[in-house]
Amino acid sequence: MSNHRSHTLLLALFVATGISAFAETPLTQVAVQRFDHRQDRQEQRINNGVASGALTAPETRRLDREQGRLNRAETRAEADGKIMPREAASLEKRQDVASRRIYRQKHDAQIRHP
Repeated sequence: MSNHRSHTLLLALFVATGISAFAETPLTQVAVQRFDHRQDRQEQRINNGVASGALTAPETRRLDREQGRLNRAETRAEADGKIMPREAASLEKRQDVASRRIYRQKHDAQIRHP
């Protein structure tokens, strides 16, 4: 009985360490490409807002600075050669905020006057 208990405990330990190791695996290249693609789309949305006159010069500067900060955050996250899930979640959340900000600025009552 004691031998069975130690086997069960050992199995539980292996499963727990395996799950925690799996949870801390770096993201694949596909996930990094997804982040980059989303950044590109957000920058295109800003450019479209400038072209349509929906974004004023100060709004554009603020949004561009925010995109620059996101790019630098991604560079820092990749500095060790991998992006961990926690870093990816933080980057994704920041992209969500930036996306909402782009939408609000493009759809507010301010327009650029030629």
